[in-house]
Amino acid sequence: MSEAAPTQTVKVLFVCMGNICRSPAAQAVMEHLIAQRGLSDRIICDSAGTIGYHSGDRSDPRIRAAGTKRGYRFEHFARQIHKRDFVEFDYIVAMDDDNFHDIKRIQPNEARARVSLLMRHMENPSHDFVPDPYYGGPEGFELVLDLVEQACDALLDQIAGQHRLP
Repeated sequence: MSEAAPTQTVKVLFVCMGNICRSPAAQAVMEHLIAQRGLSDRIICDSAGTIGYHSGDRSDPRIRAAGTKRGYRFEHFARQIHKRDFVEFDYIVAMDDDNFHDIKRIQPNEARARVSLLMRHMENPSHDFVPDPYYGGPEGFELVLDLVEQACDALLDQIAGQHRLP
């Protein structure tokens, strides 16, 4: 993908399995970081799941509670990733290897989106992927937010550099 024109809106889609914990957390964190940098009119975020089991549901109340304490807003309703997302988004960012492979499996030939793992946007990350906190306790949700905050900050720096944004 070539360097984008400075006026183009950049679209980022975060993906986990069910779209109720990790990917909505990444979306909320990234939207917060984007707003802090005054880029809300330049970068748009969304999230989706590789499965549609939770489609239409709100984010898990445990991630919403942990994220709200940190000042994040969770307004997203779960949805499943669609083939059109590969054309509509510039970046599709997976939370773990399974998500990444599921995304690549349905990626159409005409895809323009760059598909990546979130933690790979950091230098020397403490984790290779964002672990699924669904079956664990509150500490798992805090860990997800810690990892997502660090990785989204690095991802936003990369996007800003690639698209000549402040």
